[in-house]
Amino acid sequence: MHADDIAGEEFEAWFRLLGSVGRGPARRLLAACGSAPAVFAMRAATLREIAGAKAAEALTKEPEHHAERLAAARAWLAGGEQRQVLTIADPGYPPALLQTADPPLLLYVQGDAARLAGPLLAIVGSRHPTAQGADNARAFAAALAARGWTIVSGLAHGIDAAAHEGALQAGPGGAGTVAVVGTGPDRVYPSSHRGLAHRIVHQGAIVSEFAPGVPALEENFPQRNRIIAGLAAGTLVVEAAVRSGSLITARLAAEAGREVFAIPGSIHSPQSRGCHALLKQGAKLVETAEDVAEELRGAPMRPAAPDSPQGSLPLAPAPAATSEPEDPLLDAMGHDPVTLDALLARTGETVDRLSARLLDLELDGRVARLPGGLYQRRGHG
Repeated sequence: MHADDIAGEEFEAWFRLLGSVGRGPARRLLAACGSAPAVFAMRAATLREIAGAKAAEALTKEPEHHAERLAAARAWLAGGEQRQVLTIADPGYPPALLQTADPPLLLYVQGDAARLAGPLLAIVGSRHPTAQGADNARAFAAALAARGWTIVSGLAHGIDAAAHEGALQAGPGGAGTVAVVGTGPDRVYPSSHRGLAHRIVHQGAIVSEFAPGVPALEENFPQRNRIIAGLAAGTLVVEAAVRSGSLITARLAAEAGREVFAIPGSIHSPQSRGCHALLKQGAKLVETAEDVAEELRGAPMRPAAPDSPQGSLPLAPAPAATSEPEDPLLDAMGHDPVTLDALLARTGETVDRLSARLLDLELDGRVARLPGGLYQRRGHG
């Protein structure tokens, strides 16, 4: 439903239906009546039979603040290019979402709504990833977007942002990225991602089931996760704690019959435990983007962009080739997060010399400093 259609009664009927009775009763009413305007044309007795007395009564009066919220929605839709609302009855509604148990009745979209038709891959994970985890998310997203997969995530700090950024790095020849947000489409949360959101609109789309004006409420984000899982053919979890929204997304993906992938990590890292739990439950272990592409090879894919790799898709950017031997400090560090005391014991260096070497490696992007006084090597360097 584009800007020129939103002033009519049909949009108001959809908006009021959802605001009056919520998704569950509204879905039953739509199944019986066929459309939102038809619901309001039904006799009260019929409505009670379909959705119960409480829902039927709610439909007889406007929801609280209905006029203001409707005006805000119409103002947002009319306020810029590439803004529209898709109803569940719209021919352009994402087909993958229709196959889920709880599809949104309305989707507000800013950007290229055609991206929602797929193929899409979700990449999710921790809001506080390790440096290597963020690198992995960017690398997987860039490689897969270059091969025709639109990357869908949630615009949160950490892995979500890295996934969006990686997909954008594939450039105009890539498949772009879709951000599913837990606020109204007129809000950016966190606010520090305004610039990223602007870029996403130009190389993908921002999607929300929440009306303009809805702020960032904690209860909205699990609802947002079901849309991320429902849009995608598969969900890749890069890093996650055992209790995290990313595991909710993975569970919802599995319940919808979609593939779930996880990248393994250090047994000592809290950010790897969620992925390891998923692997124990049957998620597919992946080490390269090629692993994901192979598992999903039955899904339609666009040809690779001219500048994208045609062969193996890398896990993370490889360091430049060098004839020098591996740095002994990196060799002593291994690939797990490690304390300064442990490195002192392994190398026999003094504190001053070791601290200076770690700083050099950090400035070169080969080592990351983690919370808690830990260090970790990045990539394959």
